Amino acid sequence: MGREIDEVRFTREDRQQYREKVKRSVDVLRRMLDAGAFETERKLVGVEVEFYVVDTDGAPMMINAELLDRLESADFQTELAQFNIEFNLAPHKLVSTVFREIEEELETSFLHAHRRAQELDAHVVMIGIMPTLRDLDVTLQNLSASPRYHLLNQQVLEARGEDLQVEIEGPERLTTQVSSITMEAAATSVQLHLQVSPEGFPTVWNAAQAAAAAQIAVGANSPFLLGKELWRETRIALFEQSIDTRTEELAAQGVRPRVWFGEKWIGSLLDLFDENVKYFPSLLPLLDDEEPEAVLEAGGVPHLPELVLHNGTVYRWNRPVYAVARGKPHLRVENRVLPAGPSVVDTVANAAFYFGLVRALADLEQPIDRQLSFAAACDNFFAAAKHGIESELFWPGVGAVPASELVLRTLLPLAHRGLDAWHVDRRDRDHYLGIIEQRCLKRITGAGWQVRTVRRLLDEGCTRPDAIIEMVRRYMAGMRSNEPVHTWD
Repeated sequence: MGREIDEVRFTREDRQQYREKVKRSVDVLRRMLDAGAFETERKLVGVEVEFYVVDTDGAPMMINAELLDRLESADFQTELAQFNIEFNLAPHKLVSTVFREIEEELETSFLHAHRRAQELDAHVVMIGIMPTLRDLDVTLQNLSASPRYHLLNQQVLEARGEDLQVEIEGPERLTTQVSSITMEAAATSVQLHLQVSPEGFPTVWNAAQAAAAAQIAVGANSPFLLGKELWRETRIALFEQSIDTRTEELAAQGVRPRVWFGEKWIGSLLDLFDENVKYFPSLLPLLDDEEPEAVLEAGGVPHLPELVLHNGTVYRWNRPVYAVARGKPHLRVENRVLPAGPSVVDTVANAAFYFGLVRALADLEQPIDRQLSFAAACDNFFAAAKHGIESELFWPGVGAVPASELVLRTLLPLAHRGLDAWHVDRRDRDHYLGIIEQRCLKRITGAGWQVRTVRRLLDEGCTRPDAIIEMVRRYMAGMRSNEPVHTWD
């Protein structure tokens, strides 16, 4: 939801008109699909990475506006809280040495951001949740200045009618109430975009859903929140709860949450947009002047701004994206599963594993959605979020096995096959997937490294706060080395 908007007040009529405009937009999208109007030749991928901005001890610094001024690049953008920024990588064709090129560009951009941050006595950090975060960091006053964030905050809380409740139980338990959506900014992510054809969209989306648990199992990097050890990928639970418009009673009735894994495999892109209309009231009913039917009938390409904005406030872990580039409409699957970090090379290894695995699953003669129940995919997802590399996952033809074993024996070979199908350079394939292999063999991820390091420091006599601060210092050193996390001390 990157569109800039002004502060407004919405009327009941606004909401009614917006709902009808979104329905009309879905009908226009259906007509465009029937007419074969979409670009299909360019197999592009994109990457977005969110960063924390912190001091030497890992305490969040509310300086994203000042840092962005110094960066002087449209590739860096504001994020929800004043301690976040986001970097958007230019699209790349998925072929040959693409992952090496992505690593080089990400590393160059990270170093640029790091140097500019140092001018402000700050650091930029790729991590799912900063373990040093305090509850006073995630208050309304630390929301970024952009009107769209304040309007979203207002609408979420008005829809809910009460404060947001965050309750997460892992090795320790966290229960807290928050009065703004700023808590959601504690969770920083990597988004992976894959351009797909309309015909291939449902198969790729289903494959991405099936792959999500394995992504988390090998990529977890968010074990602490407000000083508590919770899930290995606490981002998942935090994001679901920190922007939940449902009261306790509505949740008990089975009303769908806006942060959603989903409830079924799909047979068409339209299944997801139909769900948007059917299940999710508008949060930001901003009406645009575009008349999509008239644009289409005149031979133009409608941008469908109401559909796009509404879709941006339904937070699927694999989100459908409609966009227009160079005058042509296209479709993407936006994968939102992964946390940021630990290092750039780890981030690229996670991306290579995802793009390879999804391609192989989409190419299966017997589609994965005919072999694996959606309920099992959902159970896998939350098991991986809770337990990471130590989780037990179910897979067709294999049964319930440790995640590390499933990845090593079944999913990594599939990812190799998928990258070969994309014609990725074999040395790069082996290099990046080799990092995933080593994590599984050593049973270590970013989350595992964080927990292990804190426990060692506690055993050495550190207090809990000091152990977390020292772990964060060591984490930042490992991140800046750009060595894979499984090699860190």
